[in-house]
Amino acid sequence: MIVIDTNVMVSALRSSLGASHLLVQSIAERKFEYAISAALIFEYEDAIKRAMDCILLTDKELDLFLDSIVALGTTFSPFFLWRPFLSDPKDDYVLELAAVSRSKAIITYNQKDFKGIEKFGIQTLPPKVYLQKKGLIQ
Repeated sequence: MIVIDTNVMVSALRSSLGASHLLVQSIAERKFEYAISAALIFEYEDAIKRAMDCILLTDKELDLFLDSIVALGTTFSPFFLWRPFLSDPKDDYVLELAAVSRSKAIITYNQKDFKGIEKFGIQTLPPKVYLQKKGLIQ
């Protein structure tokens, strides 16, 4: 089980060339399990809408994309809060989801933002490294 950080989702929709796009494509193929929560979906939606000038999706297509992310993931409702643990409160949502879902990793480009999460037995990995570990790319 993993948690996918918002920056990876936005990156995946901005370009079809990178590891983040391949990671999101792999969701539909069920190559791995990932955790999702209502708070994280709302964060995805907010960040993607702020980047819509770089993303070629209509509002309806975005809604369908987010619906599929929810449908294919495993939904969790974190019931405990450690805030503030990280410097960015939005990252605390991601950490809480990773903890309650017993995820092994948070997939992110901002590894420095999650300093100290090894205390929870969770690591951060960029999309490319995660895909390599899963044997999905070389």
